[in-house]
Amino acid sequence: MNKIGKYRIRGLLGRGGMAKVYMVQIPVIDKIAAIKRLDPIDTLEALMGEETLRELFIIEARTMAAIRHPNILEVLDFGEADSRPYYLMEYYANNLGAIMGESYRAESASRVIRTDKAFDFCSQTLDGLARLHNAGIVHRDIKPFNLLVTETGTVKVADFGLSKLRGETFSGPSNLKIGSPYYAPPEQEAAPDQVDPRADLYAVGVTLYRMLTGRLPDGEWTPPSHFNTDLDTRWDAFIKMSLEEQPSDRFSTARTMQIALAKTYSDWRAQQEEACEMAPDAIPPAPPVQPLPEPLRRVPSKTAVGLAREMFRVDVLGRPSKYIPNVFDVRPDGTIFDRTTGLQWEQAGSPYPVNWQEAAHYVDHLNRKRFGDSRNWRLPTVDELLSLLTEAVDVCIDPVFDTTQQWLWSCDRRSYTTAWYVSIELGFVHWQDISAPYYVRAVSSD
Repeated sequence: MNKIGKYRIRGLLGRGGMAKVYMVQIPVIDKIAAIKRLDPIDTLEALMGEETLRELFIIEARTMAAIRHPNILEVLDFGEADSRPYYLMEYYANNLGAIMGESYRAESASRVIRTDKAFDFCSQTLDGLARLHNAGIVHRDIKPFNLLVTETGTVKVADFGLSKLRGETFSGPSNLKIGSPYYAPPEQEAAPDQVDPRADLYAVGVTLYRMLTGRLPDGEWTPPSHFNTDLDTRWDAFIKMSLEEQPSDRFSTARTMQIALAKTYSDWRAQQEEACEMAPDAIPPAPPVQPLPEPLRRVPSKTAVGLAREMFRVDVLGRPSKYIPNVFDVRPDGTIFDRTTGLQWEQAGSPYPVNWQEAAHYVDHLNRKRFGDSRNWRLPTVDELLSLLTEAVDVCIDPVFDTTQQWLWSCDRRSYTTAWYVSIELGFVHWQDISAPYYVRAVSSD
């Protein structure tokens, strides 16, 4: 199968019990989108029947299409091909699960997300849920992989296959589980058709706990500040209330929870700023240059996932095994020279995200106009991009580089259709389809 209806398949993005999701290309305009196509696993079809699943799938599509909100994934089209219904929706290359480094073995450790970023992701999710709940919809499967993240950091709540609508009375087989282990609240496992919006708020609490600690909450409450010294007792109290076993003990609505989250973050941020004001004003002297034992790799590579850890010298979550002590010289021509690596960088980079092929055009443009008095600009390797990462961010020091360009393409491929990128903001390397829009920060090694 190379098409679904008129849409050409570019690849399989994932599958669940009821459907498969494909990356597709819209004919003529070549825009990349995603298609969800009804394709249940045999056991689910045997339990519920083909007609029931078809009905639920159509309800899901109509539910999503009826909601317009910046934090809700938009449905663009509906159709049927090979006797299977499908719907077309927006495509975004990233999701919170991938950003956190969560695997399908959810109990494994994941990346800790910086507090301000975790707040932002969580607040946007609550904004989307407030809209859903207002429409009488309980999502029932909020988890990191169902929270898509755009190239500009906007969260899009997705996958409404398990949603409960206002007044809906359908009950599936008694042995059919609704929701995802670790993220679903206790009452959802006991009576999935009787849950209210507070079930989704519990899942948001689990997600926030995981973002801030890199682990899932277990049966015995351990405050997140126990694992993350950046946090304080205000964060502990907020998350504990989110994870209360009894729904009546949690926040009553998404909006109430969002307001409490904003207050928690605001108080924490004020404390951080006060600490910065008390810090010495003097700029510390630049550390002595520690030459690298060997130059960083400059030649593009094609590296499969199984070889990436050794090739890029990163851990299982894509983080550098060793950080480089940079000594940066900021120049008035919009470039930065790193005396440790001998590399010259753009201080900013591409003003907008571009796909991998367009990244090469951007670099060519820099060379044609002799940006920074150089004609040797190129797309950096993963090794070079990783050299920009630091183990910890000092919130009291202004960043050296422009913070707009957070997701940066490398010149290294993973396959014919995918390439490696580095998240400067969150500090890891991963791969993505070359159609994804990320930023460029060119490098020169004159």
